[in-house]
Amino acid sequence: MIRAAAVVIPAHNEAELLPSCLGAVAASLAACRIAPDRRRIVVVADACGDATAAIARAMGAHVVEVGHRSVGPARAEGMRRALALLGGCPAAEAWLATTDADSIVPLRWLPEQVRWADAGWDAVAGTVTVADWSQRPPGLAAVFARHYRSGPGEHPHVHGANLGVRASAYLASGGFRSLACSEDHSLVAALHAGGHRIRRPSDLSVRTSARPDSRARGGFGDLLTRLAGKWSGPDSGQ
Repeated sequence: MIRAAAVVIPAHNEAELLPSCLGAVAASLAACRIAPDRRRIVVVADACGDATAAIARAMGAHVVEVGHRSVGPARAEGMRRALALLGGCPAAEAWLATTDADSIVPLRWLPEQVRWADAGWDAVAGTVTVADWSQRPPGLAAVFARHYRSGPGEHPHVHGANLGVRASAYLASGGFRSLACSEDHSLVAALHAGGHRIRRPSDLSVRTSARPDSRARGGFGDLLTRLAGKWSGPDSGQ
Protein backbone atom coordinates (compact mmCIF):
# COMPACT_ATOMS: atom_id res chain seq x y z
CA MET A 1 0.00 0.00 0.00
CA ILE A 2 1.20 3.50 -0.82
CA ARG A 3 1.81 5.45 2.40
CA ALA A 4 3.71 8.49 1.10
CA ALA A 5 3.65 10.55 -2.09
CA ALA A 6 5.53 13.44 -3.64
CA VAL A 7 5.00 15.48 -6.80
CA VAL A 8 7.98 16.97 -8.64
CA ILE A 9 7.56 20.03 -10.88
CA PRO A 10 10.50 21.39 -12.90
CA ALA A 11 10.06 25.09 -13.66
CA HIS A 12 11.99 27.66 -15.70
CA ASN A 13 10.62 31.21 -15.36
CA GLU A 14 7.09 30.01 -14.62
CA ALA A 15 5.88 32.74 -12.25
CA GLU A 16 2.76 33.32 -14.34
CA LEU A 17 1.51 29.74 -14.68
CA LEU A 18 2.97 28.06 -11.59
CA PRO A 19 0.27 29.17 -9.09
CA SER A 20 -2.50 27.40 -11.02
CA CYS A 21 -0.34 24.31 -11.40
CA LEU A 22 0.53 24.19 -7.70
CA GLY A 23 -3.07 24.76 -6.64
CA ALA A 24 -4.26 21.82 -8.71
CA VAL A 25 -1.43 19.56 -7.54
CA ALA A 26 -2.03 20.44 -3.88
CA ALA A 27 -5.74 19.66 -4.22
CA SER A 28 -5.06 16.32 -5.91
CA LEU A 29 -2.46 15.37 -3.32
CA ALA A 30 -4.83 16.29 -0.49
CA ALA A 31 -7.49 14.06 -2.04
CA CYS A 32 -5.27 11.01 -1.52
CA ARG A 33 -5.74 8.88 1.58
CA ILE A 34 -2.21 9.65 2.72
CA ALA A 35 -1.26 11.36 5.98
CA PRO A 36 -0.50 15.08 5.53
CA ASP A 37 3.03 14.67 6.90
CA ARG A 38 3.75 12.15 4.15
CA ARG A 39 2.70 14.38 1.25
CA ARG A 40 5.23 16.64 -0.44
CA ILE A 41 5.46 18.97 -3.45
CA VAL A 42 8.91 19.76 -4.85
CA VAL A 43 9.45 22.60 -7.33
CA VAL A 44 12.79 22.65 -9.11
CA ALA A 45 13.42 26.29 -10.02
CA ASP A 46 15.82 25.86 -12.92
CA ALA A 47 17.83 28.93 -13.98
CA CYS A 48 14.93 31.22 -13.08
CA GLY A 49 15.16 34.98 -13.41
CA ASP A 50 11.67 35.65 -12.10
CA ALA A 51 9.67 34.96 -8.93
CA THR A 52 9.17 31.23 -9.57
CA ALA A 53 11.05 30.11 -6.44
CA ALA A 54 9.42 32.71 -4.17
CA ILE A 55 5.94 31.81 -5.40
CA ALA A 56 6.56 28.11 -4.87
CA ARG A 57 7.78 28.68 -1.31
CA ALA A 58 4.84 30.96 -0.52
CA MET A 59 2.48 28.19 -1.65
CA GLY A 60 4.13 25.62 0.61
CA ALA A 61 6.29 23.72 -1.86
CA HIS A 62 9.82 22.55 -1.18
CA VAL A 63 12.09 24.41 -3.59
CA VAL A 64 15.33 23.27 -5.17
CA GLU A 65 17.17 26.00 -7.08
CA VAL A 66 19.47 24.78 -9.87
CA GLY A 67 21.08 26.23 -12.97
CA HIS A 68 20.81 23.35 -15.42
CA ARG A 69 18.43 25.03 -17.88
CA SER A 70 17.54 21.48 -18.89
CA VAL A 71 14.44 19.53 -17.94
CA GLY A 72 16.07 16.10 -17.56
CA PRO A 73 18.60 17.08 -14.89
CA ALA A 74 16.02 19.32 -13.21
CA ARG A 75 13.44 16.54 -12.98
CA ALA A 76 16.11 14.13 -11.69
CA GLU A 77 17.18 16.65 -9.03
CA GLY A 78 13.58 17.05 -7.93
CA MET A 79 13.18 13.30 -7.58
CA ARG A 80 16.31 13.11 -5.43
CA ARG A 81 14.88 15.75 -3.11
CA ALA A 82 11.50 14.02 -3.04
CA LEU A 83 13.11 10.69 -2.11
CA ALA A 84 15.00 12.41 0.71
CA LEU A 85 11.82 14.04 2.00
CA LEU A 86 10.03 10.68 1.99
CA GLY A 87 13.06 8.86 3.37
CA GLY A 88 11.25 7.41 6.37
CA CYS A 89 8.94 5.40 4.13
CA PRO A 90 9.95 2.12 2.45
CA ALA A 91 10.52 2.74 -1.26
CA ALA A 92 7.91 0.16 -2.23
CA GLU A 93 5.31 2.19 -0.31
CA ALA A 94 6.28 5.62 -1.69
CA TRP A 95 4.89 7.14 -4.90
CA LEU A 96 6.67 9.75 -7.02
CA ALA A 97 4.65 11.73 -9.53
CA THR A 98 5.72 14.49 -11.87
CA THR A 99 4.03 17.16 -13.93
CA ASP A 100 5.04 20.43 -15.62
CA ALA A 101 4.59 23.99 -14.40
CA ASP A 102 2.41 24.93 -17.39
CA SER A 103 0.01 22.06 -16.72
CA ILE A 104 -3.15 21.55 -14.65
CA VAL A 105 -3.80 18.13 -13.15
CA PRO A 106 -7.37 16.97 -12.42
CA LEU A 107 -8.46 16.36 -8.83
CA ARG A 108 -8.48 12.59 -9.33
CA TRP A 109 -4.96 12.55 -10.81
CA LEU A 110 -3.05 11.32 -7.75
CA PRO A 111 -5.86 9.32 -6.13
CA GLU A 112 -6.14 7.31 -9.37
CA GLN A 113 -2.39 6.76 -9.55
CA VAL A 114 -2.30 5.59 -5.95
CA ARG A 115 -5.28 3.30 -6.54
CA TRP A 116 -3.47 1.61 -9.42
CA ALA A 117 -0.28 1.40 -7.37
CA ASP A 118 -2.19 -0.34 -4.59
CA ALA A 119 -3.52 -2.75 -7.23
CA GLY A 120 0.05 -3.73 -8.12
CA TRP A 121 1.05 -1.34 -10.91
CA ASP A 122 4.53 0.19 -10.71
CA ALA A 123 4.00 3.23 -12.94
CA VAL A 124 1.16 5.24 -14.46
CA ALA A 125 1.60 7.17 -17.71
CA GLY A 126 -1.38 9.34 -18.63
CA THR A 127 -2.32 11.55 -21.55
CA VAL A 128 -2.45 15.31 -22.16
CA THR A 129 -4.97 17.72 -23.60
CA VAL A 130 -4.35 21.32 -24.63
CA ALA A 131 -6.00 24.01 -22.53
CA ASP A 132 -5.84 26.85 -25.07
CA TRP A 133 -4.99 26.79 -28.77
CA SER A 134 -5.23 30.57 -29.28
CA GLN A 135 -1.46 31.07 -29.63
CA ARG A 136 -1.21 28.47 -32.37
CA PRO A 137 -2.25 28.51 -36.05
CA PRO A 138 -5.93 27.83 -36.80
CA GLY A 139 -6.43 24.18 -37.60
CA LEU A 140 -3.57 22.85 -35.47
CA ALA A 141 -6.01 21.52 -32.88
CA ALA A 142 -7.63 19.31 -35.53
CA VAL A 143 -4.23 18.18 -36.81
CA PHE A 144 -3.15 17.27 -33.27
CA ALA A 145 -6.38 15.36 -32.65
CA ARG A 146 -5.67 13.21 -35.72
CA HIS A 147 -2.03 12.71 -34.74
CA TYR A 148 -2.59 11.96 -31.06
CA ARG A 149 -4.12 8.57 -30.34
CA SER A 150 -5.93 8.46 -27.00
CA GLY A 151 -9.11 6.44 -27.48
CA PRO A 152 -10.68 4.09 -24.94
CA GLY A 153 -8.31 1.80 -23.06
CA GLU A 154 -4.55 2.23 -23.10
CA HIS A 155 -2.38 4.53 -25.22
CA PRO A 156 1.26 4.68 -26.45
CA HIS A 157 2.23 8.15 -25.18
CA VAL A 158 4.67 9.26 -22.48
CA HIS A 159 4.59 12.74 -20.92
CA GLY A 160 6.63 14.15 -18.06
CA ALA A 161 3.54 16.27 -17.39
CA ASN A 162 1.55 13.15 -16.48
CA LEU A 163 3.67 10.41 -14.98
CA GLY A 164 3.87 8.55 -11.69
CA VAL A 165 6.11 5.73 -10.47
CA ARG A 166 6.66 3.64 -7.38
CA ALA A 167 9.86 4.81 -5.69
CA SER A 168 11.34 1.30 -5.60
CA ALA A 169 10.74 0.86 -9.35
CA TYR A 170 12.16 4.33 -10.04
CA LEU A 171 15.36 3.51 -8.18
CA ALA A 172 15.68 0.04 -9.71
CA SER A 173 15.36 1.56 -13.19
CA GLY A 174 18.07 4.15 -12.66
CA GLY A 175 15.76 7.16 -12.33
CA PHE A 176 15.52 10.09 -14.72
CA ARG A 177 18.62 10.47 -16.85
CA SER A 178 20.25 13.87 -17.29
CA LEU A 179 18.93 14.34 -20.83
CA ALA A 180 18.02 17.61 -22.52
CA CYS A 181 14.71 16.02 -23.53
CA SER A 182 12.91 12.65 -23.52
CA GLU A 183 13.99 11.84 -19.97
CA ASP A 184 10.41 10.65 -19.46
CA HIS A 185 10.58 8.24 -22.41
CA SER A 186 13.95 6.96 -21.20
CA LEU A 187 12.58 6.20 -17.74
CA VAL A 188 9.50 4.41 -19.06
CA ALA A 189 11.68 2.34 -21.40
CA ALA A 190 13.89 1.36 -18.46
CA LEU A 191 10.84 0.46 -16.37
CA HIS A 192 9.54 -1.73 -19.18
CA ALA A 193 12.93 -3.39 -19.65
CA GLY A 194 13.03 -4.14 -15.94
CA GLY A 195 9.70 -5.93 -16.04
CA HIS A 196 7.79 -3.30 -14.07
CA ARG A 197 4.06 -3.02 -14.68
CA ILE A 198 3.08 0.23 -16.44
CA ARG A 199 -0.52 1.39 -16.60
CA ARG A 200 -1.35 3.71 -19.55
CA PRO A 201 -4.90 5.01 -19.03
CA SER A 202 -6.26 7.19 -21.83
CA ASP A 203 -8.85 8.76 -19.54
CA LEU A 204 -6.40 10.19 -16.98
CA SER A 205 -5.48 13.41 -18.74
CA VAL A 206 -3.60 16.56 -17.72
CA ARG A 207 -4.31 19.93 -19.36
CA THR A 208 -1.14 21.52 -20.68
CA SER A 209 -0.03 24.61 -22.55
CA ALA A 210 0.33 24.97 -26.32
CA ARG A 211 2.52 28.08 -26.03
CA PRO A 212 4.98 28.52 -28.91
CA ASP A 213 7.87 29.53 -26.61
CA SER A 214 8.16 26.09 -25.04
CA ARG A 215 10.56 25.77 -22.10
CA ALA A 216 11.85 22.26 -22.86
CA ARG A 217 13.74 21.74 -26.11
CA GLY A 218 12.32 18.70 -27.90
CA GLY A 219 9.28 18.60 -25.62
CA PHE A 220 5.53 18.82 -26.22
CA GLY A 221 5.64 22.43 -27.43
CA ASP A 222 8.23 21.55 -30.05
CA LEU A 223 6.06 18.61 -31.17
CA LEU A 224 3.21 21.04 -31.84
CA THR A 225 5.55 23.34 -33.75
CA ARG A 226 6.70 20.43 -35.93
CA LEU A 227 3.11 19.41 -36.61
CA ALA A 228 2.23 22.97 -37.59
CA GLY A 229 5.23 23.15 -39.91
CA LYS A 230 4.59 19.83 -41.64
CA TRP A 231 0.91 20.34 -42.38
CA SER A 232 -0.92 22.90 -44.44
CA GLY A 233 -4.47 22.71 -45.66
CA PRO A 234 -7.85 24.45 -45.65
CA ASP A 235 -7.96 24.42 -41.85
CA SER A 236 -4.37 25.47 -41.25
CA GLY A 237 -4.67 29.17 -41.94
CA GLN A 238 -1.74 28.91 -44.37
